[in-house]
Amino acid sequence: MFETIIIAGLIFLAFVTLLKTARVVPQKTVFIVERLGKYSRTLEAGFHILVPFVDRIAYKHMLKEVAMDVPPQACITKDNIQVEVDGILYFQIVDPVKASYGISEYAFASIQLAQTTMRSEVGKIELDRTFEEREKINHEIVRSVDKAAEPWGLKVTRYEIKNIVPPASIKDAMEKQMRAEREKRALIAESEGDKQAKINRAEGDKQEAIAKSEGEKMKRINEAEGRAAEIERVAMATAKGIREIASAISDKGGMDAVNLRIAEAYLGEFGKLAKTNNTMIIPSNLADVAGMVSAVSRVFNETSALKKEK
Repeated sequence: MFETIIIAGLIFLAFVTLLKTARVVPQKTVFIVERLGKYSRTLEAGFHILVPFVDRIAYKHMLKEVAMDVPPQACITKDNIQVEVDGILYFQIVDPVKASYGISEYAFASIQLAQTTMRSEVGKIELDRTFEEREKINHEIVRSVDKAAEPWGLKVTRYEIKNIVPPASIKDAMEKQMRAEREKRALIAESEGDKQAKINRAEGDKQEAIAKSEGEKMKRINEAEGRAAEIERVAMATAKGIREIASAISDKGGMDAVNLRIAEAYLGEFGKLAKTNNTMIIPSNLADVAGMVSAVSRVFNETSALKKEK
């Protein structure tokens, strides 16, 4: 029985010794080993053997980028408005030895420094610009915290502001201002639309007037051309008729036909003039008809002769 206890104790001691001797370090993790209370070495990912009861794992650090919430804090802007601001701080351990022995709580210290820098940066700008200057504030916090955290073996990669919460009264005023601004933009847009509509209507009226005037112009040109063509055709027809008459007169018996036609016309016109109040007027000398016909025939012959000479 006693031997069994001794064997069990030896097995347990061997197991404990094995646990303290063999160490497996995960990826992206480092172990800080102390020997007899003093820093000895840094164990990176892989399998390692320690000296039992002499070496011990003092610190374990993750080399991945870490995101930590920065609690909300009250900040006073340049125009004395209190706002509540929170954010997220991203950092990474680049020197595990400094992170182990440079400061006791590097995460807590980084958050406190980020809050302090945040209050300082917000105090430099007015409330209206805090929402516009987020990128600048983030950059200043990263620069300041990264510089301070260098002795701690940390690398601050970025900082992001999550919320900027002004007081309720300021929020109401801002909402009213935004509502007024939206109404102003709506009125401007409406007026611009009305202006453009009037311009379009005026342009349409102008184009319509131009089109009408062009149409009227073409109409008048066409009418004038039509009248000119009509006059030209009438003149050509008249000239042709005169040429036909002249040709007929020059034929045999044509002059007799002309004399007869002149006599008929003379008698017809005289008859019209003679009828007044049912009274027939007879010329005193009927021989005047033959004389008139003879005179007209003579004039006609002379005119025809002059035309032939030309």
